Amino acid sequence: MSKAKDVTAPGVILNYLNHQNRPYSAQDIQGNLNKQHAFGKTAVVKALDQLAQEGQIKEKVYGKQKIYFANQDQFPIVADNELKDLDQKIVELNQGIKENQQVCKELDTELRGLTNSMVTEDLKGETERLRADCSALEERLNTIKNSSNVVTPEEKEEVYKHRVQYVKEWRRRKRMATDMIDAVLEGYPKTKKHFYEEVGIETDDDHKVTIPNI
Repeated sequence: MSKAKDVTAPGVILNYLNHQNRPYSAQDIQGNLNKQHAFGKTAVVKALDQLAQEGQIKEKVYGKQKIYFANQDQFPIVADNELKDLDQKIVELNQGIKENQQVCKELDTELRGLTNSMVTEDLKGETERLRADCSALEERLNTIKNSSNVVTPEEKEEVYKHRVQYVKEWRRRKRMATDMIDAVLEGYPKTKKHFYEEVGIETDDDHKVTIPNI
């Protein structure tokens, strides 16, 4: 019969440190184990102190912080050449990670490009739509070119001259009317609004129009 797994805080933390075999603070351990085990910060610190006192883990003090790590006596002694081989393997694995990350980045870019691209059927539909637009525009252009009612540059210039003349006259008459109204209002006992209503004066604002620029 196999031994039941220790799910208490000391047991879980001991297994975690032995498996990771790297130094951690109490806060790091509590955060890393929080998803699987809801150990509070107090429970984690208490378990670490117990394990350290029992000699099952090691602790080091750096300023105001304690660092905990697995007892290295339990692990076999590794020769220098084995350490060098492991270091080389780590370098190779890191290089492999970088290469794979680059490949993934390139594939992701290609995937986004393909996702945003139009498929053949969509391109055919867009082509037909553009052709229809071009045909409609060509037909409209031909109609304008062949029309006998096309405005010549001279006629257009004449229209603009009349427009300028009418706008100037509009402004002049409005200014004259405003001056006369202001003169009357100096001796009028009521408000301007009442005077307008009494006389029946309609303003540009009443018809929501403004004098255009010229």
